[in-house]
Amino acid sequence: MEELQDCNSKSLVALPGSLVLHLFRLFGQQDQSSWQKYILAYFLLVRNEYFSGESKRHSDVFCDISELDVFPYAPDFDSEELELNEQIPILKVQSGGDSSGNGSSDCYFPGLHDDLSQDCLAWSSRSDYPSLSCLNKRFNLLINSGYLYKLRRKYGIVEHWVYLACSLMPWEAFDPSRKRWMRLPRMPCDECFSCADKESLAVGTQLLVFGREYTGLAIWMYNLLTRSWSRCTPMNLSRCLFASGSSGEIAIVAGGCDKNGQVLRSAELYNSENGQWETLPDMNLARRLSSGFFMDGKFYIIGGVSSERDSLTCGEEYNLETRTWRRILDMYPGGTSASQSPPLVAVMNNQLYAADQSRNVVKKYDKANNTWNILKPLPVRADSSNGWGLAFKACGDRLLVIGGHRGPRGEVILLHSWCPEGGEDGADWEVLSVKERAGVFVYNCAIMGC
Repeated sequence: MEELQDCNSKSLVALPGSLVLHLFRLFGQQDQSSWQKYILAYFLLVRNEYFSGESKRHSDVFCDISELDVFPYAPDFDSEELELNEQIPILKVQSGGDSSGNGSSDCYFPGLHDDLSQDCLAWSSRSDYPSLSCLNKRFNLLINSGYLYKLRRKYGIVEHWVYLACSLMPWEAFDPSRKRWMRLPRMPCDECFSCADKESLAVGTQLLVFGREYTGLAIWMYNLLTRSWSRCTPMNLSRCLFASGSSGEIAIVAGGCDKNGQVLRSAELYNSENGQWETLPDMNLARRLSSGFFMDGKFYIIGGVSSERDSLTCGEEYNLETRTWRRILDMYPGGTSASQSPPLVAVMNNQLYAADQSRNVVKKYDKANNTWNILKPLPVRADSSNGWGLAFKACGDRLLVIGGHRGPRGEVILLHSWCPEGGEDGADWEVLSVKERAGVFVYNCAIMGC
């Protein structure tokens, strides 16, 4: 349980006000054991700092519970609350099962029908889902079914987590709202895959890691629902050094090199719902070491090289409705060389940002004029390794720069955060977290929002 905030401060619960009133009214109708289950539900529903900041725009689903008398044995609603209660039907009180799973399984929470209980759980932090799955078999089936994530998409609930692989540790997840690190199970791949270069992509509730095994190119998938690794369906044309981007439950990979080193024009779409790859029309130009992203409902690819000597300054836009590619001249002026990392780009609120590898600054793309404007210096050096070993990502309403640092405490990974739309011109980078004993090189980084 998170520590409670100051009792005098207002708490927000992400549920319709009528449902919250009904929930507390039922406190007086249940025995003590049932009341304890309500207390559990209440703590799960109290918004932490992340949700109070991320979801305030959904003002119609919040109510202020600081004005309610929540003492369970003496509910006392004022006239306004009683009037509100009279406008909603009285829900039938049901009995629930015990924590062992051997009792009745009519409902998740006593007094609430399943649809309301599932809404409650959808609004709770997904950090709590592994613990909830241990309550009983019914909770376990619900959490592992993925239904709560469908509800979250329906209500626009998104938590962005950082998935990171550095030199001295396996994959780990970082929850920015709770400042909490969680280690993923070890990937059951062969030694070649562990040591070779890899690429990563988060789509839906899956983390895809692309690399090379002894038998050839392979994809391993971490499933957030089962919390385990498994092999992912191979692409129709296996590739490496490609550009990729995701939007919701779909992702697109484009370009790269095949197993023979040939630079590709082809692209594929991955659907995480069915685990299938679909071949898309070819791009106008073949390219590798480029970057991809979704913006305004379309997929873009910029930068990269078509050969060891030919750097590309143009970009391409793929329209998912017309299934056509459009070339955009000078979308990434200066280009990238074969020794540089792919462009370090991030899209936040449909605005494109880039970390300039040579000048160590953050730039913003001007869509109307097809130009870039410098915003501020980076908090770390990107030019020391030509952009390699550094991650630049969008995480909710903030930009993240993740890189290594050698200091008195040894080698650490620093997560720097900045909100470019915060309205504070002088706002500086904030150190979101320090990961010790993690080396100084970020091999892979992906942001999963679900």
